[in-house]
Amino acid sequence: MKKRFFNSDEAPAPVGWYSQALEATDIRRLVFVSGQIPVSVDGQVPHGFGAQCRLAWANVSAQLRAADMTMENVVKITTYLSDRSYGQENRDIRREVFGDLAPASTVIITGIFDEKWLLEIEAIAVG
Repeated sequence: MKKRFFNSDEAPAPVGWYSQALEATDIRRLVFVSGQIPVSVDGQVPHGFGAQCRLAWANVSAQLRAADMTMENVVKITTYLSDRSYGQENRDIRREVFGDLAPASTVIITGIFDEKWLLEIEAIAVG
């Protein structure tokens, strides 16, 4: 698989670490990861946004491993936040998770299914 990242000079620059558009070629597989929540295997929900965000990303990573993929295969993420005040911390942790990789990304502020959850993350991966 080959990836090319695009950030056109004819549109606003991305706010945070992500690509405005991403092209994936030579694809053999496409995996859609459903919204992953900040709940551990034993049903615990950690306190605080940072801990919940890292756990949700760990759950995304677990689903990718089950599909024999890694974060390097992710081309698009959608993050649902329960409050816009988590925006900067979300960006910082997303950068921690992806390093120099910058998948296409959308963040939506919305009500979350369970009031204890502060976010939910879904992903699209290619291989």
